[in-house]
Amino acid sequence: MRYLSDILEGVAFTELQGSADVEISAVVFDSRQVVPGCMFVAVKGTAVDGHDYIEQAIKDGAIAIICEELPAHTAGEVDFLMVADSARALATLAANFYENPSSNLKLVGVTGTNGKTTIATLLYKLFRDMGYKCGLLSTVENQVNGRVIPSTHTTPDPVALNKLLADMVDEGCDYCFMEVSSHAIAQHRIDGLSFSGGIFSNLTHDHLDYHKTFDSYLKAKKTFFDNLPKSAFALTNGDDKNGNVMLQNTSAHKKTYGLKSMADYKARIIENQFGGLLLNIDNEEVWFKLVGTFNAYNLLAVYATAMLLEQDRSKVLVSLSKLTGAEGRFEYIVAPNKVIGIVDYAHTPDAVQNVLSTIHDIRKGSEKVITVIGCGGDRDKAKRPVMAKVASEWSDKVILTSDNPRTEDPGQIIKDMEAGIDPAFKRHTVSIADRREAIKTACMFAHPGDIILLAGKGHEKYQEINGVKNHFDDMEELLEQFKEMM
Repeated sequence: MRYLSDILEGVAFTELQGSADVEISAVVFDSRQVVPGCMFVAVKGTAVDGHDYIEQAIKDGAIAIICEELPAHTAGEVDFLMVADSARALATLAANFYENPSSNLKLVGVTGTNGKTTIATLLYKLFRDMGYKCGLLSTVENQVNGRVIPSTHTTPDPVALNKLLADMVDEGCDYCFMEVSSHAIAQHRIDGLSFSGGIFSNLTHDHLDYHKTFDSYLKAKKTFFDNLPKSAFALTNGDDKNGNVMLQNTSAHKKTYGLKSMADYKARIIENQFGGLLLNIDNEEVWFKLVGTFNAYNLLAVYATAMLLEQDRSKVLVSLSKLTGAEGRFEYIVAPNKVIGIVDYAHTPDAVQNVLSTIHDIRKGSEKVITVIGCGGDRDKAKRPVMAKVASEWSDKVILTSDNPRTEDPGQIIKDMEAGIDPAFKRHTVSIADRREAIKTACMFAHPGDIILLAGKGHEKYQEINGVKNHFDDMEELLEQFKEMM
């Protein structure tokens, strides 16, 4: 329980009806989660307006209402507070309710199109391996010092986010590493948090269904760095053309990492094979278990972050060399007949090219690359033909299939993808809407030594069709087919 006057600290409200001297049992913005004595924040969402549920929230026991527009009737023993932006207010209210837990942790946010999950997960594993109590907030899962909490969003809503951070503080955690999505930044989910550092991985085509333009997408990412305090660090990929853009207006301590350009933290790839990477990091050669140039960037970002958090260089490199990446990120298995299967979350044109170029770099030469790829429904349509184009140009055989069609017709999604394939590559392309059949067909096409890439779903254990999440696991399906190859 917290007093309303304490929860309101830092919130600019234009009108208050009632008394701030009441105790609040919870802060909620979903009317279905209202409990007696709670504060209900009416947020205008993309599909639902919380203001339509104020009356129901009061009936269910809400004693304080935060809103942008006062309802027609405000009489009774309920406090009403009017604000200019409920979403912004919600983040501050949630942080205050949980006693600003981020200020009691070293909170590091990771943003960018690709690499967020791997960087955040490796940081979490690294610092745990070095003896620290840590928290992780990621697309794959949330963790509170080893206790796993299922993840529903890349970055949770402000209430869930601050609750998780408060749990980490209660658990005695020293650090928290979290993915920061562009949606979360634009929707003010991270407002009110105290960050010790921010990391930028890269920026490529994604989420234009939401942001509409690439410039808006870039600005959302940049806002995160613009708002970092002077006490924090801002670490960016110097090899990405947008890396320096992120640093332009930040007050934070600016640092860069890179494989090609001049940077504060440098690495060079010496060997790149299915067994791992041999890198020269700051003039020391270290073997890592992760594969590919994109993971060289991820590892370097993690190393640089550890240095900025004043960790011992030798301990960091030893621990980092032992670690594996996040689930569903270039996970590979080998069939009894030596066919190699790779499962990867690649769901942007750049990510697909990164994975396929990595495979191209480390294969011995004669092996065929068979790619199974789909695109999500109700999402950015512009990237569909581009992803198919990239897959067809970097693969010997491509099977276009379903990802999560959601409410869209899978056949139409595949047609959108087919539009991007050059006529010269069409004879190497097959369309099979059923993902299970597509994976089975890829395995039938494969000969010993060939490489099968299942792109797009990675760690996901479901396939969403018409609002229903059906169990589906790419790795599970691949293992089942590989049993038949014995």
